[in-house]
Amino acid sequence: MAAAPGFRTALRAGRRLGTSPCRHFSRAGGGAVLPGAEETRVSSFCPPAHSCNDWIGPPDRYSNLRPIVFHIPKNESPLERRLREFRQETQVWNQQFWASQNVSFRKGKEEFIHSRLKTKGLEMKDETGQKATLNAEEMADFYKDFLSKNFKKHMCYNREWYKRNFTITFLMGQVAFERAWRKLGWKKTKVEN
Repeated sequence: MAAAPGFRTALRAGRRLGTSPCRHFSRAGGGAVLPGAEETRVSSFCPPAHSCNDWIGPPDRYSNLRPIVFHIPKNESPLERRLREFRQETQVWNQQFWASQNVSFRKGKEEFIHSRLKTKGLEMKDETGQKATLNAEEMADFYKDFLSKNFKKHMCYNREWYKRNFTITFLMGQVAFERAWRKLGWKKTKVEN
């Protein structure tokens, strides 16, 4: 399986521009553009060049997920590459979904609070300049409504998430088997020599 086109293109673009290859950009899911920029940076986090491990960066501003910079071994097999690229594609897909979902949640929450305060005859800020809030029972109405409106979207997400995790687990098992086979093959040739 190939990596997500946006992820590969962003990495190539970063290299062409002379920026760090760890800086990659991603559009929000569904063509929505996150506030503040046409393209939003997922992470500017970059591990040291000599690292031999995957690195986990700080939480993303929009999705709240921690991006992973995957280590690419020097003699990566085609199966290992397939696993790494599928994990990268899954990470980009997951980042896009949650960035889009969180932006729509925050926007809906602000609109809900504003409309409820307006019906009560209150402003967004009280007389001391503090942001006006609603109590937990009133906010429960928003949460329930948001979850019911997004039920099908979350079901589709969960179904796809499980499929992707199963595929990743299956590929990881194949990679572990391949590595063990390779290791046994090397030991066998050393014993024969």
